[in-house]
Amino acid sequence: VQLQASGGGLVQAGDSLRLSCAASGRTFSGYNIGWFRQAPGKEREFVAAITRGGGAAYYGDFVKGRFMISREATKSTVYLQMNSLKPEDTAVYYCAADGGSSYPRKEFEYDYWGQGTQVTVSS
Repeated sequence: VQLQASGGGLVQAGDSLRLSCAASGRTFSGYNIGWFRQAPGKEREFVAAITRGGGAAYYGDFVKGRFMISREATKSTVYLQMNSLKPEDTAVYYCAADGGSSYPRKEFEYDYWGQGTQVTVSS
């Protein structure tokens, strides 16, 4: 499956952004889709994921209710709605697809990766 992340940009603290991850190539419904992020000089960290059928969504501890992940099967797209953005949310955000694990949170559990989209939050 091929993944295309988009929607990043430069915003101010407190603003919102919606990232999109468009999938193509294989049956979208067969994959868990996750979002990760990587800030300069830091390791990539888990942000959120949604299960194959969209029945369950789960988040990294730092999210604290500010982000919401959803999927739209008809468009083979997963969204990450990010609200109340903070400067520390500045990072490259990647989407990834997993065809096998249950509730994957680790990078190695994901089989396919998109190219990333830059999110910059100014103070």
